[in-house]
Parts: sequence; C-alpha cells; structure tokens
Amino acid sequence: MTELFIGLMSGTSLDGVDGVLAEIGAARVAVRAHAARSFPPALRDELLALNGPGGQDELHRAALAANGLARVYAEVAAALLAEAGLAPAAVRAIGAHGQTVRHRPGEFDGTGYTLQLNQPALLAELTGIDVVADLRSRDVAAGGQGAPLVPAFHAAVFGDGGVHGVAVLNLGGIANLSLLPPGAGPVLGFDCGPANALMDHWCQRHRGTAYDAGGAWAAGGQILPELLARLLAEPYFDRPVPKSTGRDLFHPGWLDARLGDAVSADPQDVQATLAELTARTCAEHLRRHGAGLPRLIVCGGGAFNAHLLQRLAALLPGVAVESSATHGLPPQQVEAAAFAWLAWRMLARAPGNLPSVTGAAGPRVLGALYPA
Repeated sequence: MTELFIGLMSGTSLDGVDGVLAEIGAARVAVRAHAARSFPPALRDELLALNGPGGQDELHRAALAANGLARVYAEVAAALLAEAGLAPAAVRAIGAHGQTVRHRPGEFDGTGYTLQLNQPALLAELTGIDVVADLRSRDVAAGGQGAPLVPAFHAAVFGDGGVHGVAVLNLGGIANLSLLPPGAGPVLGFDCGPANALMDHWCQRHRGTAYDAGGAWAAGGQILPELLARLLAEPYFDRPVPKSTGRDLFHPGWLDARLGDAVSADPQDVQATLAELTARTCAEHLRRHGAGLPRLIVCGGGAFNAHLLQRLAALLPGVAVESSATHGLPPQQVEAAAFAWLAWRMLARAPGNLPSVTGAAGPRVLGALYPA
C-alpha cells in the first residue's frame, strides 16, 4: 500500500524551498510533482543573520522568521496540490525540515543541540494537512549528530542491492556523503565540508549574483595554492566520523580569516580555489572512507555545477560521477523526497536514523506530529 506525502526542504544554501509530492510505500518512492519558491529577500537576509549570534531581540526575530518560512512552505504545498489536481485530504502528511540556524551536537553539556526554525502548527493551519517536523533533535538526544539524515533514504532509493556498492554526494550549502557498501556492511554518512555556501557567498559579494551558474566563473580562474593550503588545514576535514557541520563553522568570517594575501587576488581565482576546496575535500573523504565504490551519484544544487563535477571526476579516476537524474530522481528533488520519506517513517513508528551514520545510541523514531 502506498500513500501520498509532501516533503519540503530549505537547506544551508538559503536559496529557497524545494517541495515534492511523493507516493511512498514499503518498496516505492515515486515523485508525482515538484515545486520550488525562492525566499523573499528580507526573509532570506533574516534567516542568514540568525545563523550567527548578534543583533537585538533574536527570539522575537526568530519567531517571525519561522512564521515567514511556514508561509513559503504553504505556498509550495499549494503549488504541489494544484499541479497534481488534488485536495489536501489526499495527502497523508507533510514532512517539513525547517531551516537550520544552529547545529552544535555533542557540545557544551555533552548533548548539545540542533536548532531548526519552523512553525509546523502554522503550516498545518495553512494547509489543512498533518505536519511532521523536528526531525533531528531525537537523534541528538540519543547522542547522535542529528545529521546527515538522508543516507537512510539514499540507501532506500539508490542502493544497488549490495552488488557493487555506491556513494551518494549531496552538494547543498554543505556537502554530505552517503556510502552504501556492497554486501551487508553498514551504511556510512557524514558532512565533508562546505559546498555551495562559500562559493555562493563569494559570487554574491563580487558579482552580485546568487550563484556561479554552471561553475563557469570558477572554471575561468586559477587555483591559488597557498590559499587552498590554508583552507585545507581546517581541522574539521581530518576529524573522524561520525561528524556533521554547517554555517556555525563554514561562514564568511571563516573564509575571511584565511584569505591572507589572497584578499588582493583576482576574485575569480578565489572562486576557483573555493570550488577546488569542495572537490578535494569530497574526493578525499570518498577515498578515505569509501575506497572501491565504483559510482558516485551527485544531487543537490551543486549537481548543476559542471565545473565542480568535472573536478570530482578528475580527482576520482575509475569512479563514475553521475547526476541523480540518471537514476530517476532529479538533483533538486532528492532532499525534499527524503523528508517526505522520513515523515512516512515517523507515522509508521519506524526509525528514521542510522546509528552507523550519526553515532546515536540506537535507532530512533524521528519527528513530532502536528495534526491539521
């Protein structure tokens, strides 16, 4: 038996919301519709500002930003229903991830926290559909990283039955890698480091555009070896797994502190160096933890960065680097589909985490339900 779920995803790239309407069952995940909405500029700016400390009345601002986010989520849900010609009653639930603004698992008091801005009660009110939200905190409470959560979904939709094994790389604001080994080995997954977050920031700062379309600007630049060495010296890259990260670490201030004499370099060369940082850290993590996997399936917004994919292929000889679109799920739909799947898991009272990925004490049912 299958049911319809909506999955909504707004990631660290802060470019807006992707949503899917998916038919989900024990052996089936099929996307029936896809919709996306950009954030209003004022909401995007506020969400970005709330990623770091500072400013006045943060609690008030965060509450209003969560309301604004819920309204964009509701617009995407309405667009999905309109495209499919369905009423809200046809959908079992919405899986709404929320917008991560702080992610510090295991820190400070031994438990730490992960914080996603969201207003699932308002979303349920606006859509008339049950909402499953707060999908990370139970894993953190169980001693896990709370991220990445997508490897379990990747295993469900991209696993090859254990014949050869496969790796899945999501290039959002942060790059995360899922390793699906052949045979009965445990699935692994972790955040490699920055992907689009720093590249988009640099492009916006120097070109006034939201991102480097196709990686063309980076492709025309020269890698700055000394800057690349300083960036690669970040201790996070050598931390053992499980591990996860976000804008708490990889933010514009992190980059500015490492620019050194590159502050006067051609900005295009810095962009080329940032692209190389992403390619090298992802390739090195795959070699270190997934050696022998013959295929790398790439999803997320970075899958449209032709230059980045070319660099990955050059750094990973013998590995087939492919878009998730060739495996039946377009890159911009994968994470939204994952959160629809996690909502399905929650309502079935089935675990959504993988302790081998997050380091949690055991499998846990993830999420909280907000009935319409």
